[in-house]
Amino acid sequence: MFDIEQSVFLKKEDSFDDNHVFVAGLARSGTTMLLNAIYQSDQFASLTYDDMPFILAPNFWAKISPTKVHGEPQERIHGDGVTVTTNSPEAFEEVFWKTFSDDSKNCRETFINFVSLILKKNHKTRYLSKNNQNIRRLKVLSEYFPQSKILIPFRDPIQQTLSLFSQHKRFVKEQNEDTFIQDYMGWIGHSEFGLDYKMIHPFNLKYPNEMQFNHWLEQWYLTYRSILELSATKKEFCLIGYESLCINPNVWVEVKKLLGIDQEIQFSFKETKNIIDQEFDNNLYDECCGTYESLITESFWA
Repeated sequence: MFDIEQSVFLKKEDSFDDNHVFVAGLARSGTTMLLNAIYQSDQFASLTYDDMPFILAPNFWAKISPTKVHGEPQERIHGDGVTVTTNSPEAFEEVFWKTFSDDSKNCRETFINFVSLILKKNHKTRYLSKNNQNIRRLKVLSEYFPQSKILIPFRDPIQQTLSLFSQHKRFVKEQNEDTFIQDYMGWIGHSEFGLDYKMIHPFNLKYPNEMQFNHWLEQWYLTYRSILELSATKKEFCLIGYESLCINPNVWVEVKKLLGIDQEIQFSFKETKNIIDQEFDNNLYDECCGTYESLITESFWA
C-alpha cells in the first residue's frame, strides 16, 4: 500500500520545509497533552484515528473511505480523562517504524516520503508527531530533520513512575479480558506497557520484573539519564517539565514562540498528582531526584 501511495501521490515537484515538531518522551510525561495543545494551532498535519487502518497510505484511504462522522468525544482506554474522536491526532507513526527499520537502507528517504504524504493529505507544510517510542531514536530523527524541533517532556519521577506502573497493571488486566486490545496495541506498535511491554533499557537491571514499582522507577532513571547526555550536544532537543508547563502559563507562551505559533490557544494544562502508596528503593529514588533536578536546570524554561 505504501508503494502504491508513493507512486500515485508523490510528485517530483513536491517540496516541504524541514520545520516539523516531534513530541517524544517516556510515556505518562504529558506527551498527549502537548500534542493536543500544539495541534489546536491548525498549523500542523498529524496522523489521526481517521487514518486507520491504512496508516501508510493516508491519501489513498482518504479517497476511498466513507464520509467521516467524528461523533462525540469519548474517554480513551487509559482511563485518564483524555477524550478523543476519530479526528483526534494520535501516535500511529510507529506503524511506519514497525514496517521499515531505522537501520534499513534508504530509511531516511522513506520516512521523509511518509511525512510528505501526510502533509499532502492534510494540505499542510509542517508535520506534528507524538510517539513515545521515538525516545529510542532521538538521534535518528535529529539527523533526518535537523531543522525541526524535538520536544521531550519529563515529569516528577515518582509521579511518572506511579502512572506508568498503574497503566501497566490496567492494560495487563484489560488485555487478559479482551484479546482484541492486545492485538490492536500490537498493530499500532504500542509497547509502553501491557502484555507486549518492551523495556527501553533491558540490560543490567537491578529490577527486571515489570510487576514491581522499582522496575518503572529504574526505567525512568536510565531513560532520562541517557536523554540528558544526548541533549547536551543537540540544540534541537527541548526538555519541557510537565509540572512547569501545568503551573506556569509563561512556559506555554514560550513553547509557542519556539514553534512559531502566534495564535491564541486556550488549553487547560492540568497537573495530575497522586498519593504514593508504593514502597520503593530510596537510593534509586535519590538518583532519580538528582536527574530530575538536572533536567529542570537544562530544560527549555529553566
